[in-house]
Amino acid sequence: MPGAAYRPVPLEERAEIAEFAFGGVAMACDWTGCLYLIEEKILVVSDLHLEKGASLASRGALVPPYDTRATLRQLARQIDCWRPRTVISLGDSFHDGEASGRMPDVFRSELKAMMAGRDWIWIAGNHDPAPPVGIGGTHCEELALGPLTLRHEPTIGLGGYEISGHLHPVARIVRRGKAVRRRCFASDDTRMIMPSFGAFTGGLNIREPAFGGLFDETSLVAHLLGRGRVFTIAGSLLV
Repeated sequence: MPGAAYRPVPLEERAEIAEFAFGGVAMACDWTGCLYLIEEKILVVSDLHLEKGASLASRGALVPPYDTRATLRQLARQIDCWRPRTVISLGDSFHDGEASGRMPDVFRSELKAMMAGRDWIWIAGNHDPAPPVGIGGTHCEELALGPLTLRHEPTIGLGGYEISGHLHPVARIVRRGKAVRRRCFASDDTRMIMPSFGAFTGGLNIREPAFGGLFDETSLVAHLLGRGRVFTIAGSLLV
């Protein structure tokens, strides 16, 4: 998969990955919600929300605290697949400011094993503005990478090419009278918002007011994530 030749993907094609250029940078998104910068060998994920289940359970919510295990195992599989030199986590990597400190040792060891031998960058999120405790890696507010700016929250009016997370985008289409709703990468010519990678995170339809003014409708595209497939859909077909 990572060695596939770069090519643009026509609208409404389905494949294990979608390859495209954004800001002149060749990249691919896969069905799990990872973004891979091909020449730079950088893997980007967003909104892991590690320890969310444990955080909610500690407050009396009747939820199983197993999301950290599922998220880390899926992330490990994708790292083994893409074999990146660098991993960038686009904020809300941990569900709250204390989550990294209370994460069980077994999960901490799994995470450190993934980090070994590669650069790892934590971008500050609204849930985790401070660096993680006792885990390592580099922490920053945002990151400039060639023509790209990577940050947690999308920001209107700054110009350039932005990749962000935060809003957990999902897209909805209706075909033959049936509605389909999936996590997605939402993008136009200058902005991309990544889906949440965490196993226990919700999503917000990109037609909701929170996305108002973020995208140019004439170039909006959504890469919907299915089981083992990415479906690239024109923005005009989204409801």
